[in-house]
Amino acid sequence: MVNYRNYKVWQRSHDLVLEIYRVTENYPESEQFGLVSQMRRASISVPTNIAEGCGRETQKELVRFLYISSGSAHELDYLVLISQELGFLATSKSEILLKEIDEIKKMLAALIMAIKKTL
Repeated sequence: MVNYRNYKVWQRSHDLVLEIYRVTENYPESEQFGLVSQMRRASISVPTNIAEGCGRETQKELVRFLYISSGSAHELDYLVLISQELGFLATSKSEILLKEIDEIKKMLAALIMAIKKTL
């Protein structure tokens, strides 16, 4: 068992959740149960699955949860893109978020590969 808070990818994804919550506060009320809910759930899934994987008994299980986390990051990537295209999110803000999401996806991929080498 590993303390998930020690992983830099968890720390950055946690910060991303906070930012997603902040930016979605300004979305139209009509999107409260649509895009806002989906973005928040996808974002929070990233650090949550890292944490859950760290609580599992084996490294193989951790890798499985890291893959789920990566899938959620990819989902969030698209949701930010569509938010920008619909005009809910400024292009400058979406570029910052997309860059951070991309970094998190790369970090997850690197962590998965590093753990898989030990299996």
